[in-house]
Amino acid sequence: MPNSWRTLRRRMLTPHTRETLLDTRGFHKKGRASQELLETVGRTFLEGFGHAMEARTPAEAEEQLECIPTQFRGFAYEGAGMGFAMLDGLPFGGRGSVDRFLAGRGDRHVYMVYVGIGWAMARLPRFRWPDIDRLDPLLRWLVLDGYGFHQAYFHTDRYVHGQHQDTGLPWPAHDHPGYVGNAIDQGIGRALWFIGGTEADLVATMIEKFPEHRRGDLYSGAGLAAGYAGGAEEDELLVLRERAGVHRPMVAQGSAFAAEARIRAGLLVPHTSLATGILCGMTPAEAAQVTHDARPVGSAPAGLPAYEVWRRLIAEQFAALGGAGRP
Repeated sequence: MPNSWRTLRRRMLTPHTRETLLDTRGFHKKGRASQELLETVGRTFLEGFGHAMEARTPAEAEEQLECIPTQFRGFAYEGAGMGFAMLDGLPFGGRGSVDRFLAGRGDRHVYMVYVGIGWAMARLPRFRWPDIDRLDPLLRWLVLDGYGFHQAYFHTDRYVHGQHQDTGLPWPAHDHPGYVGNAIDQGIGRALWFIGGTEADLVATMIEKFPEHRRGDLYSGAGLAAGYAGGAEEDELLVLRERAGVHRPMVAQGSAFAAEARIRAGLLVPHTSLATGILCGMTPAEAAQVTHDARPVGSAPAGLPAYEVWRRLIAEQFAALGGAGRP
C-alpha cells in the first residue's frame, strides 16, 4: 500500500485528540497533575492507534511504539491493538493484523492489546467483530472489558449515570453469554477512574450508585486503573480500599492484574508499587505471582468461564490476608 494512502488512512480513522480532553468529556478535574496524566494517557492511546493505521506491518508499528516513555507505552500498545483490530474488521484492511501483532512484541502487552480489540468492537459493525475462537480462551473476556471502558468513556450518561447494562450482546455466543455484563462492568469500573479524575472518593461514590450485584466488578476495574494508570496518592488509595468494604478483595485483584500487566511488559513504574502496597499488601512482583499461581489449569467449573474462576481465586487469596492492603 503506498505510504500516501496509509497516511490518509491514519488521518481519516484516528479520532482527534480533543476527544480525550477532560473538558470535552465533561469528566471531573481533581487537579492539574491528574488532568495532565489522564489526557496524556488518551493522547498516547491515539498515538498508538495512529501508528497501527500507518504502518506497513505490525513490526514497523512496534518500532514507533517502543519509543514511547515507559509510563505510557502500554496505552500506546492498547491503541495499536484497537488499530489492528479495526484493520482486520474493515473491508479494505485485510485480515490477520492482530495475530501478527501478538506474534511479535505485542505479546508482552497482550492484556492491553485485548482491551484495545474491545475498543474496535465498539466502533465496528457487529458482523465485523473478531472471531472469538481466534482469541485466547482465558483472556478473551478482556475484549469486553475494553468494550465496557469505551462505552462508559464515550457514552457516560447512559452507561454511568443511567447505569445501562449490556447483557445480550451476540459475542461471545457460545462461551458463557451470561457473563457478558460482568466483563463489561469491569471495563466500566476502569473508566470510572478516568471519569472521576482519579479522585478515589468520587469514584467510590459513583460505584455505590450502582446496584450491589455490580459493584464487585466495578471496584475490580477501578483497582486495576488505580494500579496501572495511577494518579492517586497514598491517602487516596486508602480511601478507595476502605470505601470498597466487602469488595476490597476485588480491588486487590484488579491491582494485582495491573502489576502483572506492567511486569510482563517490562513497564513497572512507582505508582504501581504504591498501589499494590496499599491495595494488595505486597510488592508488584508478589502480587503478579499471585495471579500466576491462581491461573486455572484444566476445565473450569460448570457455569463459570475460566477467567472468572481465575479472578475469584486471586480475590480469595487477598481475602485470606484479611481483606488485603497494609494498615
